Amino acid sequence: MVATALPLRPDLSVDYDAYAEHVSRLIDAGCDGVVPNGSLGEYQTLTAEERARVVRTAVEAAGDGARVMPGVAAYGSAESRRWAEQAAEAGAGSVLLLPPNAYRADAAAVRAHYAEVAKAGLPVVAYNNPIDTKVDLTPELLADLHGEGSIVAVKEFSGDVRRAYEIAELAPGLDLLIGADDVLLELALAGAVGWIAGYPNALPEATVALYRAAVAQDLATALPLYRALHPLLRWDSKTEFVQAIKLSMDLAGLPGGPVRPPRGPLDPQVEAAVRAATEKALADGLR
Repeated sequence: MVATALPLRPDLSVDYDAYAEHVSRLIDAGCDGVVPNGSLGEYQTLTAEERARVVRTAVEAAGDGARVMPGVAAYGSAESRRWAEQAAEAGAGSVLLLPPNAYRADAAAVRAHYAEVAKAGLPVVAYNNPIDTKVDLTPELLADLHGEGSIVAVKEFSGDVRRAYEIAELAPGLDLLIGADDVLLELALAGAVGWIAGYPNALPEATVALYRAAVAQDLATALPLYRALHPLLRWDSKTEFVQAIKLSMDLAGLPGGPVRPPRGPLDPQVEAAVRAATEKALADGLR
């Protein structure tokens, strides 16, 4: 499932036609689905009208709502539930939900938050990103959420691959999804059954091939690809990930484009590093 970047025109308006084409292209390249309105999709900068239209556009372009998992993060649980209801009305098959992130929520608040959004009726995938949210969905808390029926899976972005084994022990029925591109192989070998991905936006065929080989534990295929792609994949875990992935998309001839403030242009040194890694990957035939 690709956490889709959102094409913007030079005036920073959303280019919905380019986004629809991008979603279709990802599906045609072998991606199983898309995750609109995530951090990579700059959801925090969208108006309510834009955010709703992005979901509708993704569902229509994917051709099957089961392939679409909108992000429904918001400061309030009631607002997140409304976005989950909007996703259901648009025909999406599931939603991706951060914990409360307006403050450092305790376990009781986290459980109440997920229970509220689950009432919308769609399967909820938890998103553990303690780096940005300051709320850590520990294996114990994930097991509680799963046991209460509030979540069906977790996008694990902590970077701590050791958690995969503890999650499997405490919540064997909870699906583990790779949440950061640069730990893909490690988490796939640890039993992850999916990947909510960033860099397929720019190099869909190569990253799909890497993912398929990794989950099949075909190391002879996966490891050389992983090594070749890792100089790019690691940008998914950095603060500048939106700008980096959009730059790689531009270089690959895909609709990247500008970002909305408060994000700004890449530092020249960072831009040079991303550009060099992307150009090498493209020269090596990785698309």
